[in-house]
Amino acid sequence: MSTLGPFHLAIAVTDLLSTRDFYLNVLGAKEGRSASTWVDFNLFGHQVVAHAVADKVKESSGSHNEVDADMVPVPHFGVILELDEWNQLVEQIQNAGWPFDIEPKLRFEGTTGEQWIMFLTDPSGNAIEFKSFKDPASLFAK
Repeated sequence: MSTLGPFHLAIAVTDLLSTRDFYLNVLGAKEGRSASTWVDFNLFGHQVVAHAVADKVKESSGSHNEVDADMVPVPHFGVILELDEWNQLVEQIQNAGWPFDIEPKLRFEGTTGEQWIMFLTDPSGNAIEFKSFKDPASLFAK
């Protein structure tokens, strides 16, 4: 496939009410279809579907991997944004008072992979990374 398209990701959540509040009001997602046990979110053009489950344990794996002096939660998912959109999201999250797991920062400065990153966790413990590359063409560069 030569072009990038939207991805679809299904995640387990413990409470749809707090999940809706987080994705709609903290991250600015738009709600799509829903039922009593799931809800679709348009998260920057990608489909994230939150499925309510009774046995989801917050931060179930508890695993982390060191990346550029940060302990990155594993697993996590995320979206790559243009820098202006990334900066707007940082401000939106700060204004909502939601805590960052890894504060917004520049990573790999001066290298091919230079990127702005931030991590936060939704109410059910799903770790999310948002990043913006200095040079978007370097997304998969070695």
